[in-house]
Amino acid sequence: MSRILVVDDDPQLVRALRVNLAARRYEVHTAGDGAAALAVASRYPPDAVILDLGLPGLDGIAVIEGLRGWSRAPIIVLSARHSEPAKVAALDAGADDYVTKPFGMDELLARLRAALRRAAPTDPGTSEVSTEAFTIDLAAKTVTANGAELRLTPTEWQLLEILVRNPGKLVSQKQLLHDIWGPAYESETGYLRVHLANLRRKLEPEPGRPRYLITEPGIGYRFVPNANPDPEVR
Repeated sequence: MSRILVVDDDPQLVRALRVNLAARRYEVHTAGDGAAALAVASRYPPDAVILDLGLPGLDGIAVIEGLRGWSRAPIIVLSARHSEPAKVAALDAGADDYVTKPFGMDELLARLRAALRRAAPTDPGTSEVSTEAFTIDLAAKTVTANGAELRLTPTEWQLLEILVRNPGKLVSQKQLLHDIWGPAYESETGYLRVHLANLRRKLEPEPGRPRYLITEPGIGYRFVPNANPDPEVR
């Protein structure tokens, strides 16, 4: 079931979209303004976003930029702004598609299906990463250990996914903070320490002697899938 975030300040339109999406077995979350949209997306990371540009508070462009700081979910703009500059600004900010109001529900749903198909992993053979202690399925967004699925928070999953998609590579603290929380948080290194500690408690056989999630002090972190069973403590 794909999770869709609908962002619009028109309650009737939001209600219509919720009904049509839920009838097609999508999980639907909604927000009526830009700040609420970013908060909901952080709590329930969407697989796709349907977004109005004319929002109270933060406008749609700011929401797109905020989402693109950490999410690759396709964003379909749904707006009454018909001008070419408005469309160009939204697409340049990171939107994937643009539908003008009034619109046909069938067309919007077809564009949503197409966006989700494009965002789906194209190489399922490389979507699974296994270590001696746990297995990560990037396509299904799951982690299992000893035959049981582990429960990760959305932020823990985002952090783990970035590291796993760069096996053996040092990922800087600044990059992780930017990709997960956005550019305003690039100096908040304490966030990383807290979430890495939580991940290690859930994934590492000996959290105090991590084998897979390695810290390079003051620089960043790396994921080592084929870890030495007796590494240096970090």
